[in-house]
Amino acid sequence: MFPTPKPALTPNTYAYESEPLVKATGFREYDARWFLGKEINLMGVQALGLGLGTLIRELGVEPRLVTGHDFRAYSASVKTALISGLMATGCRVHDIGLALTPMAYFAQFELDVPCVAMVTASHNENGWTGVKMGVDRPLTFGPDEMARLKDIVLNARFDVRGGGSYVFVEHFPSRYIADLTNRPKLNRRLKVVCACGNGTAGAFAPRVLEAVGCDVVPLDCELDHTFPKYNPNTEDLKMLHAMRDEVLRTQADVALGFDGDGDRCGVVDNVGEEIFADKVGVMLARDISSQRRGATFVADVKSTGLFMTDPVLQANGAKTDYWKTGHSYMKRRVNEIGAVAGFEKSGHFFFNKPLGRGYDDGLVFALAVCDMLDRNPGKSMADLKEALPKTWSSPTMAPHCADEIKYRVVDDVVKHFEALKSKGESVAGQPIRDLVTVNGVRVTVKDGSWGLARASSNKPELVVVVESPVSEARMRDMFRAVDAVLRTHSEVGEYNQTI
Repeated sequence: MFPTPKPALTPNTYAYESEPLVKATGFREYDARWFLGKEINLMGVQALGLGLGTLIRELGVEPRLVTGHDFRAYSASVKTALISGLMATGCRVHDIGLALTPMAYFAQFELDVPCVAMVTASHNENGWTGVKMGVDRPLTFGPDEMARLKDIVLNARFDVRGGGSYVFVEHFPSRYIADLTNRPKLNRRLKVVCACGNGTAGAFAPRVLEAVGCDVVPLDCELDHTFPKYNPNTEDLKMLHAMRDEVLRTQADVALGFDGDGDRCGVVDNVGEEIFADKVGVMLARDISSQRRGATFVADVKSTGLFMTDPVLQANGAKTDYWKTGHSYMKRRVNEIGAVAGFEKSGHFFFNKPLGRGYDDGLVFALAVCDMLDRNPGKSMADLKEALPKTWSSPTMAPHCADEIKYRVVDDVVKHFEALKSKGESVAGQPIRDLVTVNGVRVTVKDGSWGLARASSNKPELVVVVESPVSEARMRDMFRAVDAVLRTHSEVGEYNQTI
């Protein structure tokens, strides 16, 4: 009925045009990512659609699905191939066109459609493609669903029954924007730098911010899929520094930056200093818990320790649950425990009612920042940041490590730190106070300094983050301690950025 996918094919050959290419490593923990051409071809994407449609039926879910695509030169072609596979399994596909990922999640509710398959490589560099999928709104796939999908696709276990259909939903972005902006305007006239890195959000984010009353300064909002200045990634210091420069040039109140598919937001304050998203999360948690005392939050293991130690959160009775990094894990945890919000250091924020519907949306995050400033008319973003207890935090740092071995390396690193703790040995000159191994290893020493090492869920990389409530020197001590363990593994390569 359809050929079994091959793990490798040579481009510009008959076989490449006649057989599906699907590299197994593209099936990641909670979504799918491949380098187009080298790891998957369009026929391979068609196989992915066949597999997803088959899985939807296997799970007993009504086979109706929302799809959209991000702004890359090839994303529309990838989506078309995906749709052809979905329709061959009998799915009715509702195509919303060029979209942000949270717009596709919103469409599940707005169109009353149970399933979603958003074609996006998120913040990955050009050349990458992928799909974010779900069948139980507002949740997306986790490891179990991804493992089953991988088995179906790689072994061609397709239920090709035909009978699918297709509808294009015209002008859908206006419905999404109306939903976000059907609210009172801000009382405070905020000057906001809106940075989009020439990615998908440039078509939508400035309109949303203007509609709620912001004076918008657009920065790289023109759509250009070559990403001529920098990759639209709100953890990338190049993007954050561009935001800083524009804030200082225009004397703006804040800069809000959006990643390639708009489900994350990055923040630079009015004095040009980037505020890592986990610290913004603490600021928002303070703001929310002052109105909803006793609120429960979720933070990912890459995030600051302030969620547990901040005196304002403690006084407000707030509780925080540290959980696995990854938008799918965090969404699921926020919904499972009924948290008001979830905060991830990467900039994925998840707001439950009344602020949101439980999924990650960079624009909902941005509006929450604007509302926080609106409720504090006498304070700047820098003032609110300076009110937090001081900690020294690193950006997210990513040394290269092949997909095939990164989890084994991390398992060895976890065992190393567990052995140190069991023997009572020190890390960075101090005894270990706590180990969190829910996602890699987060090692905290006596003075509260901590370091994290985990495997990236969507790229051939490890992830390293360090923080200290004591000093920058102690933060650097923790980095050297964690990096020294990683360097015992020859498979670990160079970092994308370091402190």
